[in-house]
Amino acid sequence: MKEEDINRCQIQKWYPNFKSCSIKTTVHDLPESFVQYLLDDSGPFLLPLSITNDDPLPKRVHKPEEEEEFVAVEGSGDEAEEPISPPSFPELEMEIKASIEFLGGAIFPKLNWSAPKDSAWISSTGNLKCTSFSEIALLLRSSDSIVHDLYHAYDSCTDKTASRPSSFFLALRKWYPSLKPEMEFRCFVRHKLLVGICQRELTNFYPALLEKKYDLKIMIGEFFMEKVKGNFGSESYTFDVYVRKDGRVKLLDFNPWGASTLPLMFTWDELEEKLREGGKELEFRIVESRCGIRPGLKTAVPYDYLDTSQGSGWDQFIRNVDEELRRQTSAGA
Repeated sequence: MKEEDINRCQIQKWYPNFKSCSIKTTVHDLPESFVQYLLDDSGPFLLPLSITNDDPLPKRVHKPEEEEEFVAVEGSGDEAEEPISPPSFPELEMEIKASIEFLGGAIFPKLNWSAPKDSAWISSTGNLKCTSFSEIALLLRSSDSIVHDLYHAYDSCTDKTASRPSSFFLALRKWYPSLKPEMEFRCFVRHKLLVGICQRELTNFYPALLEKKYDLKIMIGEFFMEKVKGNFGSESYTFDVYVRKDGRVKLLDFNPWGASTLPLMFTWDELEEKLREGGKELEFRIVESRCGIRPGLKTAVPYDYLDTSQGSGWDQFIRNVDEELRRQTSAGA
């Protein structure tokens, strides 16, 4: 794999060419100061100081080990440690605030390649929905997936010349609460041929997909031929799509062939073999029974964060969760 194949899959590279068949997105060039904020894990977990009054999050994530009272050594003359000031990114915050409003008031974030799906547990809604700059920063700082973009994007490249891209970008993608996870699919392209399609959500069995399987295969195949093939520079890659209720297909993302991309219901060897066989019909795989359910990405709250004393970050977090549950209960009544 070459660096150019990895670079083509960055959202700021491919989105302008596929804007008409993708979901509404704005892309922001991140200042190096914010990139360094994401990279820094040497101190306490500070959220950026907000310059707006509509930020629902506390300014700082609590660290239990910092609760011990400061004890001065006799005769040292020290009185207390200097408080650490939270970082501030006013220009970026205002740009992001404007984009969130433009996109309807709610978005989900991703960097050049990755979305912070593994940190959804820290959100009061349990997903990637964000309505403020601080919520975005919290998800990004809590995510191991984002570490891939920051440190390891080119690890699988045979012509690796750098450990990170020269610039980082933040994509804000419109939040659609009605999207159904079972209608998202991963497509595998090898030497410009579509060799496999499979369901992305593998942790549940959706009986309705059994009836739609043939039609879905046709719709996604036609979308590839009309919109993707010949318009993406790499010969081998994967792309993710969402199929709407009306049959329209929306492009969600591009990923490199192999490397850190998950083959989901295939193996990379299987996909390579399909190409070697030549002329074999495109295979479309879904979870066809409850026995076919596979474990997904499991995340849990780190034990060290479980300090819920009054005034702590997690005390506020739990309050946010309770408020969200009450809101959802009232809405469903």
